[in-house]
Amino acid sequence: QCLTGEEIFSLHGIPNVSHVSNSSFSTICPAVLQQLIFHPCDHQENFVDTSKPHSLQVWGFGFLAVTIINLASLLGLILTPLLKKSYFPKVLTYFVGLAIGTLFSNAIFQLIPEAFGFDPKVDNYIEKAVAVFGGFYILFFVERILKVILKIYKQTGHNDSENGEQNCSQDKTNPPKPLSSNNGGTCYANSAVIESNGNLGFDSISVVSAQEEATQGSLCKCLNGRPLSKIGTIAWMVTLSDAVHNFIDGLAIGASFTLSLLQGLSTSIAILCEEFPHELGDFVILLNAGMSTWQALFFNFLSACSCYIGLAFGILVGNNFAPNIIFAIAGGMFLYISLADMFPEMNDMLREKVTGRKMDLTFFLIQNAGLLTGFIAILMITLYAGNIQL
Repeated sequence: QCLTGEEIFSLHGIPNVSHVSNSSFSTICPAVLQQLIFHPCDHQENFVDTSKPHSLQVWGFGFLAVTIINLASLLGLILTPLLKKSYFPKVLTYFVGLAIGTLFSNAIFQLIPEAFGFDPKVDNYIEKAVAVFGGFYILFFVERILKVILKIYKQTGHNDSENGEQNCSQDKTNPPKPLSSNNGGTCYANSAVIESNGNLGFDSISVVSAQEEATQGSLCKCLNGRPLSKIGTIAWMVTLSDAVHNFIDGLAIGASFTLSLLQGLSTSIAILCEEFPHELGDFVILLNAGMSTWQALFFNFLSACSCYIGLAFGILVGNNFAPNIIFAIAGGMFLYISLADMFPEMNDMLREKVTGRKMDLTFFLIQNAGLLTGFIAILMITLYAGNIQL
């Protein structure tokens, strides 16, 4: 270990301003000889020089990582035909689990420890971080097993009553056929709502004549969609929040690459795994809000481009100031997104798609595979970061 003169005196309990006596010199002599023979400070300087990425590498790898991540915003165009496939919920469930595992692991293994100035090789915090993930995973595993057991018990004990309820609910949830008019008009209706009397109704219906619709369509010929004023407010809320989210992602990527290329790679992998299901979900929300396919792609990609702005700020702050505060903010956001945002989403997917015992087990195994894959990937990067040269 590289030690300065003040540190040698301090380790042996000798005041820095005191006179070195014969007894004091004999006490510190082994430490001085160790520094002179092995030259640990020279090795430390070489290590710092080789591990600290060059400015061109930071900008180049950072720009490449953000570009790859932003391509996830365009996946909606490719994956839209697959939304109705029987295997697509399983694929999406795996990626949601992968996103939770990578985001949660990246926060507890790298971002939060880096914010506190911990070094995995020196402070030995990895075992404690594994214990944190273990506590989360044990409760997740036990909760899923209990839910499966209770569901099997309910199915075996109440088959007759459930069949009657399913037939009744199917009659109530089937939406009415689209409204049509004799003059060529079109009726736009919002989501169906079950009223107190059990009937299916709509909050509001707006009728647009064929001529007015043609006039409105000409305003958005460039995107082949409805006028922006006719699109639901939820679409703009999602676009704005997604832009802020991507800006913070860019901050985390930029600050991580200024520290080391492996740190930037780990953060980029976590964000990429999270962006796939997140951007696909935003794309579906924009379509349901009234946007056309090209409009949804355009605004989804536009919000993703704020990641470039965050990248630039993260690199500038990381090069000129200590980026610990950025790591702290990003770590808190990663924990929130993984546990408060995506984890309930995975629960909702399980509740909507699973209908039998075999499907229960299948989705449970897929969720575990995604969680453990993300956890192991970030753990390996953290453990062997010092042995990987980029």
